[in-house]
Amino acid sequence: MPANDLQELVALSQKTKLDFAVTAIGSAPHLAGVAVEKATRAKWEYIPYKGGSQAIGDTVAGQTQVLMNGMLATLPHVQSGKLKVLGVSKATRVPLLANVPTIAEQGVKGFESGTWQGVLVPAGTPNDIVARLSSELTRIIRSPEIRSRLSAQGAEVYTMSPTEFATFFERERKNWAGVVAQGGVKIE
Repeated sequence: MPANDLQELVALSQKTKLDFAVTAIGSAPHLAGVAVEKATRAKWEYIPYKGGSQAIGDTVAGQTQVLMNGMLATLPHVQSGKLKVLGVSKATRVPLLANVPTIAEQGVKGFESGTWQGVLVPAGTPNDIVARLSSELTRIIRSPEIRSRLSAQGAEVYTMSPTEFATFFERERKNWAGVVAQGGVKIE
């Protein structure tokens, strides 16, 4: 791939057909690609896969030219030189790839995307149980052993209170619903 940054990728996409591997239509990587496409006027063809490993494998093999995917699955391919990183989708640079600019730094103002994990419980779960579960999970996730293992793989470890997570979840839902609407994404 001759592109070395987002602007070069967008320019290339306007001259030649680029296939964008996505883990599934409507997945986080797909919607992130739609958001970047709409913000930059890039042009690519979305190729859906049944999972990240197939999408990564075909991009490594050159069957697709563009991929957005989680750090944990892609970092080993970047470190081995099989994939070239043009930008990171977080709001801030990633420590393991400190020299790689964010997509926002490359002109897509306010862009942030990424995968995250959260724990959900059935509605109506008593508050004391929610508080205890949150406290125990926070203790485990913040433990030095777990934090260092995840950080070494490129994951950023942070926790939220149940209230903070509910606010975050709703903000994410609204943001990505807007991308779906703007991009005309049809889930089949």
